[in-house]
Amino acid sequence: MQILITGGTGGIGFAIASHFAEQQHQVIIADLHQASIDTKVAQLKQLGYHAEGILLDVTNADSIARCAAQYNIDVLVNNAGIQHVARLEDFPPEKWQMLLNVMLTGPAMLSRALLPGMRERNFGRIINIGSIHALIASPFKSAYVAAKHGLLGFSKVVALENADKNFTINTVCPAYVKTPLVEQQIAAQAKEHNLTEQQVIEQIMLAPMPQKAFIGVDEIAATTAFLCSDAARHMTAQTLVLDGGWTAR
Repeated sequence: MQILITGGTGGIGFAIASHFAEQQHQVIIADLHQASIDTKVAQLKQLGYHAEGILLDVTNADSIARCAAQYNIDVLVNNAGIQHVARLEDFPPEKWQMLLNVMLTGPAMLSRALLPGMRERNFGRIINIGSIHALIASPFKSAYVAAKHGLLGFSKVVALENADKNFTINTVCPAYVKTPLVEQQIAAQAKEHNLTEQQVIEQIMLAPMPQKAFIGVDEIAATTAFLCSDAARHMTAQTLVLDGGWTAR
């Protein structure tokens, strides 16, 4: 299968790319920075895996169109993400819009571009990397929470529209994963709440989670691969939550 992973050079994205590559699929690592793409593709090729890279801006229609024209994508993993932490009244409007463009409109438009090919081949899998914040909210994250909540509704609609084909779309929603993006959040929340970074981890991030542990990128990668397996062929419009029991409360 040809598998496109947006934000493919980051912690979660590259873990997913590596997992699929190990299963002998052709992975296409998509990101905004050519040097990072080249480095990650080279790492996979050195291991004998099939990997390519593409510069892709999910907020740019021309960039999306070029990607769709270049590949026959079987599996799309919408993983690209950014974060900004601030009270709503202090949230720059252009930053608020950018978060929605990257994490909601971008996945929708990229899915839109790739869906005709998936329908023509009668096979497609779209996996959105959501977040615990697709289900719950935290202060100072209005744009991020809005975007991730929106992914769930988007997925349900696309699932219904394509139920006549061998196609599924699902959203994987992990609690906090120790990635560079989360490291930045720790620093930002420490400043916002006037806490130390360790206090942010213990009192804010892991406090609601009964298992008191960050989610591993390997867990997310394996869950994503499962959604592409024959065993999950009738799982669609679903939200798979990896949260250590957080939402059971």
